[in-house]
This record gives sequence, C-alpha cells and structure tokens, in this order.
Amino acid sequence: MSGQALEAGIEEHQIEGVTVRVYCLAKTIADCFKFRNKIGLDVAIEALRDCWREQRCTMDEIWHYAKICRVQNVIRPYLESLE
Repeated sequence: MSGQALEAGIEEHQIEGVTVRVYCLAKTIADCFKFRNKIGLDVAIEALRDCWREQRCTMDEIWHYAKICRVQNVIRPYLESLE
C-alpha cells in the first residue's frame, strides 16, 4: 500500500500516555475486502455485517474507503445486501 490507501483513515488514540495510530473501522473493513484472498472472504463479510449490525460506521464511510482501496466493485453486492 502507498499514497492515500496507506494514509487515509488513520486515527490517533492515547493509550497509557502513548499516542497510537490505528485505522478507523470503515477503512479496516475496506482493507479486509482488499486482502480477502489472504484473510478469507468470510472474515471480510463477517466484519462488514458486525459493523453494520452494531451501527459503528455508515455505508458512506465504508464506500469512501472502498473507493480509496479500489474495492468498490467487490464490496458493492455485500453493501446492497445489507440495505
């Protein structure tokens, strides 16, 4: 990964006085679909369903990061099934 795919969606959190940089949930879901061949499509789908069920991010946020990670054609049918 490089460029915007690497830098987009980074959040900074304080953990025991140390600043830790982590990706937001929507970016993590897009990454799961990007690396579905390594982690498994079932893991990516489960992450998407859990996020949607718990209302932790919106479709627009997921779609935004799907475009950055260039997985919008892969993730589209799964997003449509949730609506």
